[in-house]
Amino acid sequence: MITPGNTRVSALYRFARFDDPHALREPLLAAARAAGIKGTLLLAGEGINGTIAGTPAALDAVIAHIRALPGCAELSLKHSWAAAMPFHRLKVKVKREIVTMGVTVDPLTDAGTYVAPAEWNALIADPETLVIDTRNDYEVAVGTFAGAVDPETAGFADFPDWFRTRRETLLAGKKRVAMFCTGGIRCEKSTAFLKAEGIKQVHHLDGGILRYLEEVPAAASAWQGECFVFDQRVAVGHGLAPGTHVLCFACRMPVSATDRTSSAYVEGVSCPACVGERSDEERTGYAERHRQERLAAARGEAHVGKRFDQD
Repeated sequence: MITPGNTRVSALYRFARFDDPHALREPLLAAARAAGIKGTLLLAGEGINGTIAGTPAALDAVIAHIRALPGCAELSLKHSWAAAMPFHRLKVKVKREIVTMGVTVDPLTDAGTYVAPAEWNALIADPETLVIDTRNDYEVAVGTFAGAVDPETAGFADFPDWFRTRRETLLAGKKRVAMFCTGGIRCEKSTAFLKAEGIKQVHHLDGGILRYLEEVPAAASAWQGECFVFDQRVAVGHGLAPGTHVLCFACRMPVSATDRTSSAYVEGVSCPACVGERSDEERTGYAERHRQERLAAARGEAHVGKRFDQD
């Protein structure tokens, strides 16, 4: 049993070459089940990606299994802590890509230059650096780096067309590009894409926003707001402390403290982003689901209706 206060959350990824990711799934699933962890792991021919949670000992056992996979010894790994288990179930899936871009690139050999969090502020402060947030629009709304370009994309697969359409305007007067995302995987893949498009000076934040928030003191930070995460914590701040956002059950969007003062916000039923997009019948269903969740919580049980998946 995982008790509040000792739940570690591990965000991980590694671009590697898996000849048969399906053959890797069952042993990984068995190891994860035996350890009692929860969360999501994605396998593809290009590597592994996911976020899992459990006790430190349980996670160490599963991470050791992952590190033993071909090319995964140097796994990119970010730990944080949660007051309680942030996932309801365990999923190990095989996908075409571990993060869906829809364009064939090779981050294993063609990724851009890694930039340590301690060096990031100086890079993005240079007026000749184009800074791009590679995350989804709803994530950017929760927080981003000062001066970063928001692609306003609904999903990562929209990024290639966005860049190709605006390339000349974006690069005007710029010598280099710096990109970032939550844990590093999307910006790493984005740098490989930009290099394939002929951009030579491309950089990305090593370890993503999560490592930056952990290592850079708030007083020296260029980060504004909180960082959306794909689990029940919803968002984290500096030092990876829990943030102030909650998730709207109806539309899966993060809801700020200010938005929760709106008459459009009804816990478990609606928020300002979706109040006009759901029928009365749907809202009635959401209300009943929320009631069941409260009853389950009162019994000390987990309700499995809410899901968190990385894109």
